[in-house]
Amino acid sequence: MPLIYRPTIFSASALMLVLFTATVHADGPSQAVRSPSWGVGLGVSTESSPYRGVDTETKALPVLTYENKYVRLFGPSLDLKLPFTAPMSFALRARYSDQGYKASDAAELIGMTERKGGLWLGARAEWQLPWVQLGTEWLGDAEDRSGGQQIKLDASRRFQLGGVSLKPHLALVWQDSAYVDYYYGVRAGESRAGRASYAGTSTVNTELGLLVNVPLAPGHSVFMNLSHTVLGSAIKDSPLVERSGVSAVRAAYVYRF
Repeated sequence: MPLIYRPTIFSASALMLVLFTATVHADGPSQAVRSPSWGVGLGVSTESSPYRGVDTETKALPVLTYENKYVRLFGPSLDLKLPFTAPMSFALRARYSDQGYKASDAAELIGMTERKGGLWLGARAEWQLPWVQLGTEWLGDAEDRSGGQQIKLDASRRFQLGGVSLKPHLALVWQDSAYVDYYYGVRAGESRAGRASYAGTSTVNTELGLLVNVPLAPGHSVFMNLSHTVLGSAIKDSPLVERSGVSAVRAAYVYRF
């Protein structure tokens, strides 16, 4: 997830679509799509940052989605679907991440070298079982800014309360030492009084969330996604971090046609 906004041309374009991946298409790649489907809407996101001195950000952003038999665009991710038979689906995934910070984002970050987001490439597999949906995802840093990689294991289940859909989910996200060291480490030249050098090691974050989908009329829906991420010990131990976890609230109105 993006933590700090940076107004570059590419990141600004990506952020116009970002933050609603789980909200708008929380069910993962479709097993079958008979015809192309577009979705447009407007969303609002509020997300806290783990970094010291960086305030919670609230953004209003347009939402755009597209899906056909072969590709799927949702938020900052683009999937190339591969032919698999239900209950399994598999896709190659490209995702843009705006995670990172600049020294100007907070007084506590002065003297730190900018950490940038970028393009991540990998794959996503899902299994739709009668009582739960399981998924796994691997992503690697395609631009080699961090040289890192992430592996995600997740489980979710949908419940219906009348016309309202509720979908809680649980995920474990492993991030390797290169990833943690890049985004949360402190190099020798960046150390200051009260900010010692720190070399990050691999860690596991725990994500908890709830997706709520309220249909208003044919094609019209309102979504809300509540999530909280418990940060792994290697992140919490960083002198750049002041929180044990980060929370986000995302809501969106979407019209599909």
